[in-house]
Amino acid sequence: MNRLLILGGGGHGRVVADIARLNGYEDIGFLDDSADCGDLPFPRLGKCGDTVRYVADGDFIVAIGNAAVRRNFQERIAAAGGNLAVLIHPRAVVASSAVIGRGSVVMAGAVVNPDAKIGEGVIVNTAGTVDHDCEVGDFAHVSVGAHLCGTVKIGHGTWIGAGATVINNISICGNCLIGAGAVVVKDIRQAGTYVGIPAKLLHKTL
Repeated sequence: MNRLLILGGGGHGRVVADIARLNGYEDIGFLDDSADCGDLPFPRLGKCGDTVRYVADGDFIVAIGNAAVRRNFQERIAAAGGNLAVLIHPRAVVASSAVIGRGSVVMAGAVVNPDAKIGEGVIVNTAGTVDHDCEVGDFAHVSVGAHLCGTVKIGHGTWIGAGATVINNISICGNCLIGAGAVVVKDIRQAGTYVGIPAKLLHKTL
C-alpha cells in the first residue's frame, strides 16, 4: 500500500509530506480541521477526526507539534488498527543499530547514532542530533539544531528547544520544555520550563 494520510496541514505537516514523497509515497493526503490551511502540496481529504474512515486505506503520520495532541491522535489511530509510518529523510544519518518507534519522523540533516532508542511519535527535527545510547521517550521533540550528547535520557513529551544542548549522561524527566539555546548540565527531575546557560528552572509544570 502506497498511501499516506498526514494529520495536520501546518508547516510541520508540509515538511513531513516532503519527506513522505522522498520515501516513495505517491498517494498523500492531509486531514486537518481547518478548511483553509493554506497552499497544501497534496489534497486535504477531511478533518483529523475522520481518521477512522481512512484506517484501512493506508499509513498514517501525525504531524502536530503539540505532544499531548499528537499522542491522542496516534493512540486513536493505533486503537482503530491503523498503521503508523516511520519517516526518515534520505539525508538524515541513522545508525543500523538505532531503534525508531512508530509514528516518528527524522528530518533532513539529523543524526541518530548507534544504539540510540527513539520512542513513538517522536520528532527529530532538521539538523538535530541524538548521539550513541540515548533514549528519547514517546512524543518528545528534539528541535531544529538541538543536540543530545551520548547516553542522554529524555522523558515522554519533553521538548528540547532549537539549538539547545544536553551534555552526556544526563537524564531529563517527562513533560519538560528546554528553552532555545539552553545548555543542560545537570539531571532534571521536576517537570517544567528550563532556560539559560546552564539551564535553570523558570517555572514548574502544574
